[in-house]
Amino acid sequence: MQTEFIISTNGPGLYEFTRDVRNWLNSVSGDGLLTLFVRHTSCSLTIQENADPEVQTDLHAFFERLVPPSDNPVMAYLRHTYEGPDDMPAHIKAALLPVSLSVPVSAGQPVLGTWQGIYLFEHRTAAHVRRVAAHFA
Repeated sequence: MQTEFIISTNGPGLYEFTRDVRNWLNSVSGDGLLTLFVRHTSCSLTIQENADPEVQTDLHAFFERLVPPSDNPVMAYLRHTYEGPDDMPAHIKAALLPVSLSVPVSAGQPVLGTWQGIYLFEHRTAAHVRRVAAHFA
């Protein structure tokens, strides 16, 4: 069974879509494995804590510090800069982080820990509409 999740972003950060995943899995029910795959090269997927929003803020701040915009002097070696100072750094972050996730499913529910949520991690500064393909088997 397959579907696609559409996630609208309004800049860099983590966007939780666990509820959407749970709702879809409720309709298909059963046990199996859910595979999620983001269909873009400048964002990523992650499973992360969803209890304290400071976790998402700190993760975003860490990756901004790890891979600053291309107009930062430490990034002067980058050649792919014509799509803006956030573009190539977004590709680097997406290369460092997962673009697909595998989540076990039991009785129609994702087998996540108490504080775990499923997130799209947007790396671009402009608003985007992101597509995440889902496959449950």
